Amino acid sequence: MTPAVFLDRDGTLIEESGYLDRLDRLAIYPFAVDAVRLLNRAGFKVIVISNQSGIGRGLIRESFVVEAHAHIRACLEAGGASLDAFYYCPHHPHATVAAFRQRCECRKPGAGMLMTAAAEHGLDLERSFVVGDRWDDVGSARAAGAKGVLVRTGYGRQAEASPTPRVSADRIAGDLAGAVAWILAQT
Repeated sequence: MTPAVFLDRDGTLIEESGYLDRLDRLAIYPFAVDAVRLLNRAGFKVIVISNQSGIGRGLIRESFVVEAHAHIRACLEAGGASLDAFYYCPHHPHATVAAFRQRCECRKPGAGMLMTAAAEHGLDLERSFVVGDRWDDVGSARAAGAKGVLVRTGYGRQAEASPTPRVSADRIAGDLAGAVAWILAQT
C-alpha cells in the first residue's frame, strides 16, 4: 500500500477565486509545480480532492470542473510534475439542483473522497497527508486516519485565526511548498 498526499484545489494548489467558472480565472501557485514534483520523486501518490458545491448550486457546470482539472494536470505535467487523480464532491445540503441536494460522506470534512481514492489506488491512509486551506480539509484527514496540514494561502490565514475545538492540524505551513517540506521531513 502506497502513501498519498491529498491536495485541496482552491487556495492550496491554485489561487482562490471564489466559484471558479472560467479558465482565465485559474492561476496555479508558482510553487505548486515544484512541490508536486518533489512528492512524485518521493514516491507519494498525489491526488486532488475538492468540494465543488458550485455544481449543485447551479453556479458552474460539471463539465467545466473536468475541463479545469485537465488544464491543471497539463500545466503541472509541462513542469515535470504529475497528479494521479482528481476527486470532487458536487453535493450540498442546500443545493438548488435537486440531484445534488444531499448530505454525503464525500463532502469534506467527510472522508468519502479519501476512502474512494484509497480503494481505487491501493493507498495507506495512515501514512498519508491532507493539505488544505480550511479546517474541513484537516477534518477529512482526521476522519480518514491521515495527517492534516493547514496552509496559510487561500482562506488559510482566516482559518488559523479562527481555530476550531473539533480539529487541529498536525502542522500549519505558509504554503504548499512549506507543507511538502514538512511532509518529506516526516518520511
